[in-house]
Amino acid sequence: MELNILTICYLIGSITFILGLKMLSNPATARKGNLIAAGGMGIAIIGTIFLYQDEHGQTLHNYAWIFGGLVVGGIIGTLAAKKVKMTAMPEMVSLFNGMGGACAALISISEFNHLLNGYNGSNADFLLALEKPTLLIVMAGLIIGSVSFAGSMIAWGKLNGRVKDVSFKGQHIFNLLMFVLVLSLATFLIIGTPDKIMLPIFYGVFFLALLYGIFFVLPIGGADMPVVISLLNSFTGVAAACGGFLYGNKVMLTGGILVGAAGTLLTMLMCKAMNRSIKNVLIGSFGSNAVASETAHAGGTYKEISLTDAAMVMSYATKVIIVPGYGLAVAQAQHTCHELEKLLEEKGVEVKYAIHPVAGRMPGHMNVLLAEADVSYDKLMEMEDANSEFKTTDVVLILGANDVVNPAAKVDPSSPIYGMPILEVEQAKTVIVNKRSMKPGYAGIENALFFQPKTSMLFGDSKAALQKLIAEIKSV
Repeated sequence: MELNILTICYLIGSITFILGLKMLSNPATARKGNLIAAGGMGIAIIGTIFLYQDEHGQTLHNYAWIFGGLVVGGIIGTLAAKKVKMTAMPEMVSLFNGMGGACAALISISEFNHLLNGYNGSNADFLLALEKPTLLIVMAGLIIGSVSFAGSMIAWGKLNGRVKDVSFKGQHIFNLLMFVLVLSLATFLIIGTPDKIMLPIFYGVFFLALLYGIFFVLPIGGADMPVVISLLNSFTGVAAACGGFLYGNKVMLTGGILVGAAGTLLTMLMCKAMNRSIKNVLIGSFGSNAVASETAHAGGTYKEISLTDAAMVMSYATKVIIVPGYGLAVAQAQHTCHELEKLLEEKGVEVKYAIHPVAGRMPGHMNVLLAEADVSYDKLMEMEDANSEFKTTDVVLILGANDVVNPAAKVDPSSPIYGMPILEVEQAKTVIVNKRSMKPGYAGIENALFFQPKTSMLFGDSKAALQKLIAEIKSV
């Protein structure tokens, strides 16, 4: 009876994961979907703690360690979620994702030790043949989890500025050779290894996988970081699914597969949005600032616009499209931006938002920001829809976005972002760009858009500039 109840708990957990993931695809239902999936996970955890039995009928007994870990982890997670700023959300996602990869790697280490103990005390050939499928899953979880953990930690450091982009001549070949070495050692271990060197080879694979995770992410910079975060997230999902295979845990397997599949699909969409290939992601060969810095400067003269002129242009416009970027997140200006939107609509101006798939530092960063400010979801346009409307737009207001509106992606073959689909804001009648200064964006290249005749610069912190702009519009 207890086993049946546990199976029902796992079934409920699996269903809520699927429903939650489906609801996450729509900003209007994403919050509820997250809560539903979390509730299902809670049911699965409680069911496992109190109802699980192994093949010998033994139940879990180390409740002090289990609940101690749950309490400590719950407190840390709650405080981190409450205190984190929206600008630091990508770092937190990378950090938490890395913890998932570390857990998967630790599970593989624990299970390998169990296998090794049984190997030493049994008929070697028979046991090795019997455990090969299990050993394959152990090694897969170890490698993928280790790469995810090490890569996520480097991504976390790069996003918060603690780790700089590092590249050297032949790095792509070095990464590829290291990856092949990891797979070769793992294959050698699975096919058949003398007892005395099984443990050293296993931990050698572990160490090399961690090293590969570090070198895999180190050279990556620029606007490519959302792709990396998405890919590492899929790695963690696959590693968790390996743990589900090992323990025969259906809800863990389902959750891991869903995260892995969703992360993989999102990575493919991100690669398409950045005009990158999966192969280049795997060998860490794109987006380094070392390449970006070699790009020639756009040069030319830019012009500034006063707050009064900007207020006049926007007040008498028919349609205004706002393009949010990382500068908006840094200034925590999403609420002020929503206030500007409402003020313009009171004057009869149609206001929409154009969202680039990789704006910010992680997938969906801008959507999260605007949702926090209660911006209506039907005002958010994806890149393709926005590009079809720029020609009929009077004013485009760019708030801290840079690389995703850079025309070099379309016209400059020497640019590191050449071929990347962008928001074609230059088609609008007037373009107003709010930036702190003329410094290049995250990709490290200058933006030719800033020097075009239809473009005017509005310098300053996004929140302060918007507050002043609101005051000017009210006086018009």
